[in-house]
Amino acid sequence: MAQAQDSLTPSRDDFAALLDESLGSRGMVEGRVIPATVIAVEHDFVVVDIGLKTEGRIPVREFLVDDGAGTPKAGDIVEVYLDRIENALGDAVVSREKARREEAWTRLEKSFAAGDAVNGALVGRVKGGFTVDLGGANAFLPGSQVDIRPVRDVGPLMNIVQPFAILKMDRQRGNIVVSRRAVLEESRASERAEIVGQLKEGEVREGVVKNITDYGAFVDLGGIDGLLHVTDMSWKRVNHPSQVLNVGDTVKVQIVKINPDTQRISLGMKQLMSDPWDGVDAKYPAGGKFTGRVTNITDYGAFVELEAGVEGLVHVSEMSWTKKNLHPSKILSTSQEVDVLVLDVDGDKRRISLGIKQVQNNPWDAFVAENPVGSVIEGEVKNITEFGLFVGLNAELDGMVHLSDIAWDAQGEEALARFNKGDVVKAKVLDVDVEKERISLGIKQVDSDPMADAEFRKGQIITTKVVEVASGGIEVAFGEGDALRSFIRKSDLSRDRSEQRPERFAVGDRVDAMVTSYEKGRPPRLALHQGDGAERRERSDRAVRLVRQRRLAGRHPGRGSQQAQILVR
Repeated sequence: MAQAQDSLTPSRDDFAALLDESLGSRGMVEGRVIPATVIAVEHDFVVVDIGLKTEGRIPVREFLVDDGAGTPKAGDIVEVYLDRIENALGDAVVSREKARREEAWTRLEKSFAAGDAVNGALVGRVKGGFTVDLGGANAFLPGSQVDIRPVRDVGPLMNIVQPFAILKMDRQRGNIVVSRRAVLEESRASERAEIVGQLKEGEVREGVVKNITDYGAFVDLGGIDGLLHVTDMSWKRVNHPSQVLNVGDTVKVQIVKINPDTQRISLGMKQLMSDPWDGVDAKYPAGGKFTGRVTNITDYGAFVELEAGVEGLVHVSEMSWTKKNLHPSKILSTSQEVDVLVLDVDGDKRRISLGIKQVQNNPWDAFVAENPVGSVIEGEVKNITEFGLFVGLNAELDGMVHLSDIAWDAQGEEALARFNKGDVVKAKVLDVDVEKERISLGIKQVDSDPMADAEFRKGQIITTKVVEVASGGIEVAFGEGDALRSFIRKSDLSRDRSEQRPERFAVGDRVDAMVTSYEKGRPPRLALHQGDGAERRERSDRAVRLVRQRRLAGRHPGRGSQQAQILVR
């Protein structure tokens, strides 16, 4: 009897084997999705058999969320998620909802790896975007990924099953990021490629203006947009596309270019119009005068429209005869009507050079006509420079008086010092160069040249007064009222090198000078007259003769001694 009882009682080894089997089963199935057989549906729960000694109970509502599925029936095989093999009541803890989530993650990971789109529905709004139900797993849809263009109202998109592209997945953190925009762009790209394949360059089509920017307008050609650049809207200058088009306008355009790589389409409207530059050489020949409208002003000139689509450039140098250093905007204004002269035409390069000043009176020609060379004019000293005076002749022209033409009796700074800005002076017109736009004047020429009537002869002795001492000599004045001037060079101050020093003299000193050369109408060339220094010159000559006599006496003692005594006396 004891032996039979011992055979029915498990041994220690049997308990260990049973325990290992139980633990092995727990570790193998807990936390995983397993198949379960529906035993019965009791009230709000579905009872399932998971193949262990315990059963599981799942709320019926967890089965109702399955797409197209209802409440399971006895005998159905369903996938459930096993949380624990046994709870405190001895039941298995299972969940259909968690199983559905795990199935969804597995399915989504396969789609993400393959790059396939997945179906889902927008079910809620969160900060920065929306929540999307992907059939058991929730994903985040950023606001920027809802559509290709910003969407103000997403109400029509809510709770509608539609495709999404998975951008990022992290199963451990339960994070999924999706994009509806990526699916739309891919679909649009395929449609765009199909439509682009049907278009041809040069083809004319109708489209609707969808959007206007600063550089052009986007036109819908029926599923694909093309860019109508502002320069291709009209032959005439268009500052902004809104001057020509409005959103919603139906326009006829020509397909100018199709880029097969980027699938970008360039459109044109002006290509459907006649080119106004055809025959422009005949319509606007060089030398012709026309009236135009200023359309644009730049730093280097202004553009003048001669007709719609034909513009010429007036360079700043061709705007005015006298306004040389002004910005073109100071001379002209946009929309101003102006008369122009065609200077040059190049139809091939679509360039026309125009001039405004050429159709106006040239003030230089007018000045010459009214004031020929030799006439005397009166004007105000406008400016004083180191090389002369600028005298205002009228509201537009100035003339220049060079230093050498200011005064007969003064030179350089001394002559300039006699005048101040604002002084009214009389001057004679010496020369007018119309091409170089220069007028040369002379103030001293208004009066007669004091040298004109002067007569000098070589060797004549003149008493002069020192008026300036320079390093190279002295300037002296002479004649009636000291009106005449001449310069005595350093080398002409003395025969003795030691006395050729200008600093020996002072302004105001009276010195005698001898005329060494003279040319009618020009100051005589002078040398300092040794004056009574003739005695000094005589003594010098006597000394030389004495030296010669002494040498002679050495050869002929008697005769040389007698002549030397005479020279000494």
